[in-house]
Amino acid sequence: MLSSRSVALALAVAVVAAAAGCAPQDDPTTSAAPSGTANACTKQSLSTRTAGKLTIATDQPAYEPWFRQDKPENGEGFESAVAYAVARQLGYAPEDVTWARVKFDTAIAPGPKTFDFDVNQFSITDERKKAVDFSAPYYLVRQTVIALKSSKIAGKKNLADLRGATLGAQVGTTSYQAITDVIKPGPKPRVFNSNDDAKKALQNGQLDGLVVDLPTAFYITNAELKDATIVGQVPQVGVPEAFGLLLDKGSPLTGCVSSAVGQLTEAGTLKQLEQKWLAQVAGAPELT
Repeated sequence: MLSSRSVALALAVAVVAAAAGCAPQDDPTTSAAPSGTANACTKQSLSTRTAGKLTIATDQPAYEPWFRQDKPENGEGFESAVAYAVARQLGYAPEDVTWARVKFDTAIAPGPKTFDFDVNQFSITDERKKAVDFSAPYYLVRQTVIALKSSKIAGKKNLADLRGATLGAQVGTTSYQAITDVIKPGPKPRVFNSNDDAKKALQNGQLDGLVVDLPTAFYITNAELKDATIVGQVPQVGVPEAFGLLLDKGSPLTGCVSSAVGQLTEAGTLKQLEQKWLAQVAGAPELT
């Protein structure tokens, strides 16, 4: 989890710089890579693994809501849709895209890659940037309220509806900050050493709701607590964790892929895909 104001400012600079068509050398969200020009970032000029084709990787199985039915090639699910949007921005039609299956740990490990870029909820970190390149962020992780289906806050749509709730989160996290700085409930928030402890408190009825990041919320409600549901996403707070497309270290494609992501951000396309696949289809509406 990123935590400094300077990183927040740098993150904003990264997206703007990407939209302008380059990935700057000091961009903290991407590894150093040659900047691309408009002419260099075309299907005819890109140095992909297979000429005229774009090889995109993800893990197997590919989980919802990031993908649907474990079929990344269908264009459904947030990350599949993002991948095809980036491909189109670079000039590749859907039929020009080939999918490869690569395990998460294999993708982030040092060494040559079998893909042009990989999309698999990779958090951008300084440690990982020693081994791989990242694009500008295509998703900034949101904090999310989950609750048991029997909870008094299940089905609520507004932050005001949560003001009387007893909420909890792991200590020292952006999740806890979302409670204190954004939701601001009347009852004192409860703090836990781990999400496992917090989940037990939720199950035992000690909490009305638990705040975690959205990927964790999907996992808890789909795989761990069958009687739990997502109440909604909290407006952005602090410096969020960022997901980036992963490329080989020093890839000649990094600047152009990063530029494509930035252009999609500026056009509002990524926000639209997030709203469709995460908020509407996956049932994680935004709390207002």
